[in-house]
Amino acid sequence: MSSNGEDLEKSLNELEKKMTSFSLILEKFGLDIITKMGQTNLKITQLTDMVEELHKSTIEIKGLTPQLTNVIKNQKQVEDELNLIKSLIMNLKSLPLKKQEVENAIERDESATSKKNLILNQLSALKTNLSSFSEPQAVKAILEQIKEDIYEFTGGHKMLYEISQILTQLDSANSLQDIIDNNEQSSKSLEVHLGEKIDFWVKKLDVKN
Repeated sequence: MSSNGEDLEKSLNELEKKMTSFSLILEKFGLDIITKMGQTNLKITQLTDMVEELHKSTIEIKGLTPQLTNVIKNQKQVEDELNLIKSLIMNLKSLPLKKQEVENAIERDESATSKKNLILNQLSALKTNLSSFSEPQAVKAILEQIKEDIYEFTGGHKMLYEISQILTQLDSANSLQDIIDNNEQSSKSLEVHLGEKIDFWVKKLDVKN
């Protein structure tokens, strides 16, 4: 009996120890669950706060949409104005060149006008003084200069061929009174013939730009 009592007591002690250990395990497990639930709740709270902040930011961004639209429009307007300014600057840079081109064109026009007036004055003076020339060679020298000036002015004209014919006639003439045509109905002196040609050349030059 004594041996059985001791065994029973020993068994009860072991059972008590196991129950105590199990209780400690349950307590620790419960604490772990509570801790993890607390952490989970904290994370949920944090996530909820983040969602709310995100929602607020979305609302603010939506509120900024009209302002952003205005910014984009203003940027486009600024770009257009900058392009206009660039274009104006490029035009200003090209103004000296265009001005120079215009001045050159004016100078060429004035030069051509001066040359034309010079030729007209030479022809007029030659016709006026034809009767005073005693030597055909004197007339030839003047006419050769006029021919050269006409070539510079026109670059080539029928007048040059006609002047060359007159120069050939002057080479063989003794005086300006020489008859240049043997046909009695159209015969005329070299002086008269040259005077008529001068009138013809003046008319041609008057209409020549």
